[in-house]
Formats: sequence, structure tokens, C-alpha cells
Amino acid sequence: MPNAATTDPGDPASIAPLPGWITSGRGETPEDVAFLSGAALAHLHLVALSPELPQELWRDRLALRAAEASAGFAGRREGQGALRDAAHLTKACDDPGPAGAILRAWTRAVARPISVGPLAKALDGVTPEAIALCLDAAGAPVGRAAAVLEAVLADTPRAETAALILADAALSLALGRKHLLPLLALGLKSRDLRLTGEALQQACHRALVRAAAQAVPMAADLARRAARLRSVAPKLRARGAAKAVEMFLSQDALAPAALPLPDRAARRLCDRLVALGAVRELTGRDTFRLYGV
Repeated sequence: MPNAATTDPGDPASIAPLPGWITSGRGETPEDVAFLSGAALAHLHLVALSPELPQELWRDRLALRAAEASAGFAGRREGQGALRDAAHLTKACDDPGPAGAILRAWTRAVARPISVGPLAKALDGVTPEAIALCLDAAGAPVGRAAAVLEAVLADTPRAETAALILADAALSLALGRKHLLPLLALGLKSRDLRLTGEALQQACHRALVRAAAQAVPMAADLARRAARLRSVAPKLRARGAAKAVEMFLSQDALAPAALPLPDRAARRLCDRLVALGAVRELTGRDTFRLYGV
């Protein structure tokens, strides 16, 4: 099995799996729980340093999972397929519906470096002043995230998406990241959002372990898939193909119409990439298809 000591850093397979003792550990005390979440975060930091990992794509796909979880917290049942449809089959100027708005918020939040301006554009109804307070939260990383989550939900109990985005932003800043990495939504449960104080902080620690158990295998899978796409890119002769490859390496899903090619050429390129095993068709439909790495 690959591990950090024996694998080639340039090989996508060198993204080591999360050690089993982290996810199987049963933290009985607050110190145990904090130790396991710290180990998970440290491993995620090493994963993020891999040059083979398409960072933007990783964040965007984690944003999809976070949006699915956020929709569930808001009492909605839309899965990833419905969220993708709402986001990619709706014009930017049109209303994508409640579920699409949740995904749009997450994707906008991860797309640019963390700062008040981009987050204000991603989070309708949250003032720049409130965002600035969240980003300036003090304390240890997980404590900051829990405090932000509690404060936002205390002020607006149904603002689960905004609370989770701002909590992840505070956590990412505390860990020295420039971009938001969606994590807490992947591991928190609905009942956790009603907790406060130390109980909420412990729930966040546990959530980060569960989130890492999803984020690390995803990173390894995306690194392998990205390597395949990069390897076939020189075979593509269509004008605009190089830009299309860049787009596939940065976004979870794309409709052919979003690619920088004429419509028929874009569809042919997508079919060619599927045939080469470089991208996948994500919907299973004959029309209104979406493609992604």
C-alpha cells in the first residue's frame, strides 16, 4: 500500500490514504477527539501539497458535496445530480432555485481567495461587516470555526449554508490556507447544528475526521483522473481544446455549451474525451449532458 515514505511525490498514487487509526479511533475525552481531528487536518495539509492534485477541481467537487449536505440541513432532498442540473442548466442571470442557490454559494465561496468581497457576493443577505467579524475570529482553528458557526446560527437559525461557509472560511484562514476548503458540512450532522459551546466544538472535531475520510480519497482519485486527462491533451487537435482541458481541471462539471468551442465541436470534443477515458458523462442522459473529470 502506498505511503508517504515509499512513494514517488510525482506519482498521483503517492497521495497517501488517511491512516486507519485516525478514522477508527474512538476519542472518549475532549483531548482524544481534538488529537484525532488535528491528525486529520495535518494529513489534509500534506495532501494539498501534492503537485499532481488539481486544487481548484478538488475544492469545487468538495463544494458539491457540501452543497448536498447543506441542502439536507435546510430540509431539501436534492442530490448531486439535481444540484448540478440547477447550476449548469440555468443561465447565470436566472434563478437556479433554492438548491441551485446553495450550490452557487459554495462554488463561489471556493473559487477565489478568502476575503470579505468574494464571500459577500457568494452569500446573499450577509453583510460585509458580519463576514469581516467571522474572518477575524480568534482562537485555535477548530474553536474559531465552532464559534463562527454558533454565532451565525444564533443570529439567523435557518442560515445553515452561510454559517457553514463562514465557519469553513475561518477554519481555512486559521490553518494558513488562501482558499476555503469545504469540510465541516461533510461531517456534521443536522442535530450538531443545534449544539453550542464545548459540545459544538467537539462535534466539529469529530466532523473534521469524517470529512477527511471523504476528502483524501477524492483527492487521490482526482489526481489519477487529472493525470489521465493531461496525458491525452496533446492528442486533441480542436482549436480551444487546451482551454477546455484547463476548464475540466478546475470545475466539477461542464456542459458542452460552456466550452470555448462551437457547439458541435464542443460535443465532439466531449465525446472524444469520454472515449479516451479522460472525462466522464455525469448524467446518464442522451440530452442536456454534463461532463467532468
